[in-house]
Amino acid sequence: MKALTFSFAAVALAVGCGGGDAARPPVASPAPKPTEAASATAGDPLGPRPALAAPAPFTPPVPVAYTRPNGMVVWLLERHTLPIVSIDVVVRGAGAASDPASKAGLASVTAGMLDEGAGTRGTFDISRELDQLGAALRTGASPDYASAQLTVLKKNLAPAAAILGDVVTKPTFPAVEWKRVHELWSNELRARQSDPHAVADVVSLRQVFGTHPYGHPTSGTTKSAAKVSLDDVRAFYASSWRPDRATCVVVGDVTRAELDALLDKVLGTWKAAATSAPKREAPPAAATQATPASKGRRVVVVDRPDAPQSVIALVRPGVAAGDPLAPPLVRVNAALGGSFTSRLNQDLREEHGWSYGARSSFSFTEQQGMLVAAAAVHTEHTGDALRAMIADVEDIAKKGLTDDEVEKTRLLARSDLVEVFASVDTAARRLARNAGVGLGPDHEAKASAALYGADKAALQKLAGTFVDPSAAVVVIVGPRQAIAKQLDAVGINNIETSGPEGEP
Repeated sequence: MKALTFSFAAVALAVGCGGGDAARPPVASPAPKPTEAASATAGDPLGPRPALAAPAPFTPPVPVAYTRPNGMVVWLLERHTLPIVSIDVVVRGAGAASDPASKAGLASVTAGMLDEGAGTRGTFDISRELDQLGAALRTGASPDYASAQLTVLKKNLAPAAAILGDVVTKPTFPAVEWKRVHELWSNELRARQSDPHAVADVVSLRQVFGTHPYGHPTSGTTKSAAKVSLDDVRAFYASSWRPDRATCVVVGDVTRAELDALLDKVLGTWKAAATSAPKREAPPAAATQATPASKGRRVVVVDRPDAPQSVIALVRPGVAAGDPLAPPLVRVNAALGGSFTSRLNQDLREEHGWSYGARSSFSFTEQQGMLVAAAAVHTEHTGDALRAMIADVEDIAKKGLTDDEVEKTRLLARSDLVEVFASVDTAARRLARNAGVGLGPDHEAKASAALYGADKAALQKLAGTFVDPSAAVVVIVGPRQAIAKQLDAVGINNIETSGPEGEP
């Protein structure tokens, strides 16, 4: 979950005193008539609150886009206020959705192996040199893409970028490091089964997407990890990490001339493989259909006997990142569960005290994503909390946002976008995310207008289309025996079961 930062304007009042009329006796002002406005501010020595104009929409800057000779696209957003540069090389089709069916997690572990040895450097050499340069290097994978991001001071850009270039184009995948990485990976996957939040996320993916590539977690499963070999990693890198599917996003204190000279040195030898990239498949129809009313609401329980809490999640198909309706859905989500003052959090946490926090989110994926509304609740209130969550979701789907929520979410969405583009590394990550799912360099500028301009009627229509819980599945991670009677009391008596990694 992301933490929200609220900005408050401070108003200073200056009072001046003059001495020209000191000898003149003061003249008493006539008493004001008791009007409604006067009585409303009678106790405020500062007088009535000034009316502030609504802030103008924030339009994020658009990076300059061009293509390098090797097919790699470059997005450059110059930012010369601070001597910092962030470079994010993002490769479409190198994410978890491209994992072989029986080897889920391959894309993620391949990205994780990139900085375990590259060029002439070993893993300790890379770590030591980055530390000496004060640079931060991160590699990873999402469902649709993989990436390597570097953030460093301008004065150390050249040597740090040389390391990034080797990591992206010359990984050595040493066997000794693979043994360690694979063991850590397997241990983390086993430990994930003890985390009810993580288990709920894994099972939710399987329930919404089934056997589609989006249906498995990015990091894979214990069974799939056991099948992944170092040869698989090398082969996946060779076929997927290619410049003709890459976008190099650069934000910070660097000009195009400086950047081109740098890229010639560190990424100039990166060439695409002769074979073409495999095509992505669309989600199966079953993953996008509502649950028939005649079958009742589907509830899937992962049994955790004696657990003091239950994690409940209401999940349903969502929207693709590139859908024109996706930007204003940010505001619908903010009202439902995307902020501390959202309906879910105020209901389950503040009003009833059943949870430490409730949230909701739309996934950001190239193809159709999903909506998740979730909370960890006291076991003895699982049924009550689920009933309240469903009611909150149904209410916003039927009635839309209140007038207050319309304005609040507009300002909140604007402030969040301003925050993203306030720093070099967060701006680079946002642009890289957009490039990774196939959006253009001007996406944020266009999306900002749609997000800010959506009115109450438009938001109500969006909520009715994309939040309707009749298309949702309930996933619960908790003690089945203890919650069965609670679920029956709220009209749920048809319970399915699942293992912690989505298996039946």
